[in-house]
Amino acid sequence: MQAIEVQDLRKTFQIQKSRGGLTGALKDLFARQYNEVAAVNDITFSIPQGEICGYIGENGAGKSTTIKMLTGILVPTSGQIKVNGYVPYQEREKFVQGIGVVFGQRSQLWWDIGVIESFQLLRKVYQVSEADYKKRLDELVERLQLQDLLSRPVRKLSLGQRMRCELVAALLHNPSIIFLDEPTIGLDIVVKSEIREFLKDLNRTQGTTILLTTHDLQDIEALCSRVIMLDAGNVIYDGGLDDLKTRWGKGKEVRFQFGKAVTASQLQAWTASLPVQWTQEGELVATALVTADTAVSDVLTAVLSQVEILDIQISETSTDEIVRQIYSSGSAEKPEVKIHV
Repeated sequence: MQAIEVQDLRKTFQIQKSRGGLTGALKDLFARQYNEVAAVNDITFSIPQGEICGYIGENGAGKSTTIKMLTGILVPTSGQIKVNGYVPYQEREKFVQGIGVVFGQRSQLWWDIGVIESFQLLRKVYQVSEADYKKRLDELVERLQLQDLLSRPVRKLSLGQRMRCELVAALLHNPSIIFLDEPTIGLDIVVKSEIREFLKDLNRTQGTTILLTTHDLQDIEALCSRVIMLDAGNVIYDGGLDDLKTRWGKGKEVRFQFGKAVTASQLQAWTASLPVQWTQEGELVATALVTADTAVSDVLTAVLSQVEILDIQISETSTDEIVRQIYSSGSAEKPEVKIHV
């Protein structure tokens, strides 16, 4: 069953045109003109129950607009949406019982009252029974280690503490889908790691569907097997993260430090049967660019049989670099690249 279904979804906004000068300002006062701008442009995708999907794009790509339509905050201009079988903006009261939302830059907690009081208010909003609320709260507080924070006013929490409380607030009513919009923005690496582990555990143990938008691609790598990439309101990629790396990655770089001097011609001769491109940094150091469809172990075997190796470092193209390349080209279709052997 599909947790989220989106078909030909479109959202346009009317943006006022400003005419220059005093005359233009007077004309704007009595006869305004507008441009129509498409924030989301006829996109289609579906997310099955239990999947963690990354939804990424540059600023202004349409990510937040999509999330707001999926959560019923905005009404689409055209197209169809179903979340948990409901149309969000038409069946809001029933719909919200099955979703949780965390906006990294907007709090759902009350600023001047204690955290526990915010949770109690949310229990009433979501109409959760006292017994279910207590059981759920105890589990979440234990898992996220919030025992010492419950009596503090929200305004006295650090950003990392507040974000952990925001997650509890979004999960008190045990939703089957959670929407996360920049949940780790501004957090230090320790808190980010804790939140990622919590989300993975939530998905693994309860089958919670997670749609994650973020600029931190380490979140995507840590959590998501699938990614949907948006550019100027259009989906330009929808598929596996591993497939994206295979199509756009340059392969792996293997940096060798040798026990004795080697020449470029020796390096080429040792790996003549393999699609490897060598770059030398000196007589004792060289880097082999190994294509994605070639086993690094084959390269290592070929070199180790010829010369003493003091050190080896293996690295691959980062997800950040791949995404930058895609947005620079404007397409997720991989251009053909010729490998020089």
